[in-house]
Formats: sequence, structure tokens, C-alpha cells
Amino acid sequence: MGKAGREIRVGLSTASVYPENTEAAFRYAAETGYDGVELMVWAEPASQSIATVQTYARRYGMPVLAVHAPCLLISQRVWGADPAAKLERSVRTAEALDAETVVVHPPFRWQRRYAEGFPTQVAELEASSSVVVAVENMFPMRADTLFGRGGGAARRLERRGGPGLAVTAFSPSYDPTDTGFRHYTLDLSHTATAGMDPVALAARMGQGLAHLHLADGRGAAHDEHLIPGEGSQPCAQICASLARNGFRGHVVIEVNTQNARTTPDRAAMLHRALTFARTHLNHSEPASSPEPTGARRS
Repeated sequence: MGKAGREIRVGLSTASVYPENTEAAFRYAAETGYDGVELMVWAEPASQSIATVQTYARRYGMPVLAVHAPCLLISQRVWGADPAAKLERSVRTAEALDAETVVVHPPFRWQRRYAEGFPTQVAELEASSSVVVAVENMFPMRADTLFGRGGGAARRLERRGGPGLAVTAFSPSYDPTDTGFRHYTLDLSHTATAGMDPVALAARMGQGLAHLHLADGRGAAHDEHLIPGEGSQPCAQICASLARNGFRGHVVIEVNTQNARTTPDRAAMLHRALTFARTHLNHSEPASSPEPTGARRS
């Protein structure tokens, strides 16, 4: 526990059950013993509807702890094309859902106007709301990821830097501490992909570290989001440090379970991640692995 004796709540990102849907994430979270969910807003209509998400929260008894703004490459057209308007809508959505945090990525380099105003907008949104806007650390992206394998832009970049050239897609960088914000999200899969020292990054974030995406990675060129403890990142050390220093934010499991063949397989992966988190944050574990209902093949 932290200094104040407060247990750190552990949430489940709705992205962790992909390709299953948002409602499935609420169900897994309830059956597995999580404290709530982080809502990933993306193309699925249910994830974009406050009323629908409120229904899920009531049905499964799972509060929404955080909202992840639709700022991924795959969600660039969700809620329109204006990233500044989408960030503001994310904060208003969090308010309506009684969520404490909005997670947002640094702007992409091609979003020049948004990037120029991003630090000011984040500060103004926090000043006008009780919602924390926690800017997340990212990682270099390969040219073929950004522009499509074999595309003209990718070929031009690869001629300059060789196949698989990694480029800084974010402005001014993928490390939000380069700009400086009041609050941050630390993602341990992203530090693995970026080759960053997560302990040093957490130290730079300091008291501004308000949200943790707990996952793991082995340093692959792509974002792995492994179960914590199954990669090379110091997940246990980071968790112990948060507990020791009286962390008052949320820890959210954001892992890739796409290789799960059945619902019980996916539930077991999510239970394993939760057990790791509870063990290293609060020195307790879920009692036993759940027996999820509706054990259908994913």
C-alpha cells in the first residue's frame, strides 16, 4: 500500500480484449476481479456512446476509471478529423462517466496546428475540469507502419535510412517530458519499444506520473503489450515504487490477448496480469482464477 494506506486500484483497458468488444471488456473486468475499466474510444460505436458505456458500467458494476482519447492511427477519423476537438470531447466524456483521467498521446508531426496549441490546450482543459489529462510516452514508428508497406512515402524514407527506418512521428518527440506537462501516463510496453529506461522516465515524470499502463515488452520494433512479468521491463520495480511513494492514480492493464483462442484463455491471461499487479502494488492477489460465463471461441 501507499503511504496513506490506500490500495491502488487496478483497471482493465477495453483494448485488452480485442478483437472482442467494449461490453466484453466490462464483463471480463467484473468476472476477473478488476476495480474498473479504461475506455478506449475507437471505431466501435458503443465505445463512442456515453449512454451505452453507462449501461455497461451499471450492468457489470464496473466504474470507468479513465478514458483513452481516440488519437491512435486507427482512430484518426473517430469523432471527426479535428484532434483538438476530440481531446476536448474526451474530457467531457470522462466528466459524464465520472472518470478521473483522460489518456492522450502527443500530437503527430503532421498535426502542426494541433501540436502548436497542444500544451496550452491540455493546461486549459485541466484548469476548467477536475479531470486529469495525462500525456503518454510513445515510441519511434517504422516508415511502413506510418505510410503503408511499399508506399511512395515509405520507399523515400527507406532510401534515406534503409528498410524499416524508425522515424519520430510525434511532435516534438515521443517523450512528453521533453515538453513538460502537469500529468503523465507511463506505458511500459512503449518504453520497451522505444528502448527507453522506464525507471529514469518515471523519475523525470516525478509527481506528475498520474497513470500507469502496466504491460511488458522485449524491445521488439513493434508495440508488444505483453503480460507484465513476461518481458524485459522492470514492471515489479515500477509497481513497488508507486506503492512505496503513495501513488494516488490508477494502474491499468493494457495487454495484447489476440493470441487467446477461447474466452477462458483470454480470461486466464487477464487474471494473470491482474495477479501480477495486485501482488506488486498491494501485496495481495485475486483469490482464484474465475470461471467466465459464455465460454465461446473468440
